[in-house]
Amino acid sequence: MIRKELTWTPFKVLLEREVRRFMKVLMQTVMTPLINSTLYLMIFGVSLGASISVGDLSYLAFLIPGLVMMNCLNNSYQNSSSSIVSSKFNGELEDYRVSPLSPQQIVMAFAIGGLARGLMVGGITFCVGQVFYFVQQGTVLGLANPLHLLFFLVIGGLAFATLGITVAFWAKTFDQMSAVSAFIMLPLLYLGGVFFSIESLHPFWKGLAQMNPMLYMINGVRYGILGVSDVAVEKAALVSVLSFIVFFVLALRTLIKGSFQRW
Repeated sequence: MIRKELTWTPFKVLLEREVRRFMKVLMQTVMTPLINSTLYLMIFGVSLGASISVGDLSYLAFLIPGLVMMNCLNNSYQNSSSSIVSSKFNGELEDYRVSPLSPQQIVMAFAIGGLARGLMVGGITFCVGQVFYFVQQGTVLGLANPLHLLFFLVIGGLAFATLGITVAFWAKTFDQMSAVSAFIMLPLLYLGGVFFSIESLHPFWKGLAQMNPMLYMINGVRYGILGVSDVAVEKAALVSVLSFIVFFVLALRTLIKGSFQRW
């Protein structure tokens, strides 16, 4: 029992450090997503979406789950990647080499810390969406499948938090980090079915969209909230789990072989 406690105490300390780190900058972690979600919902969900419907759903109802998952994935990724990058910049990352933590524990501590931020921002986005939906429809959105919702939020957040770890250890400059965010993350987010149903796409673009793992995670959350999805829920769950496994393995590999040197 003592040996187990000694093994996991450093893990708990690192996880607590990660949570405290983003809680110290609430203007960035809370207010920025709050403002962005409000603008998205006001412009797309209310103004433009008033004349748009997706099947039997109002466009606002269709949009809210996508924004919830988009913000969860993006903030999970940004939290883990920014934490490692800042540690590189300050020369603190070398300490992990001599810490009593296994590579798996280091990756999971950063990943769970990123997930905590992602879930918090996703919850804020959902609350903002409920306000807009109540004003427009006079009622609130229920949760059609709460367990599915929790599953996809957790597995998606962990997957993209580990992806953030991979990119942060791989990158050797701030320019490389910015390039990944601008040319890979943003296109994947916006083409993942947040703002549109893939059923409305040309077959070529529909086939291309189905190669995006975010499509399945976003539709999984949409199924959890609304009970509808553009893809089979079983397939969405499988792709989400496989994405997490692949990103976790990549994060371990880059942690072991990547650069710990100060920028």
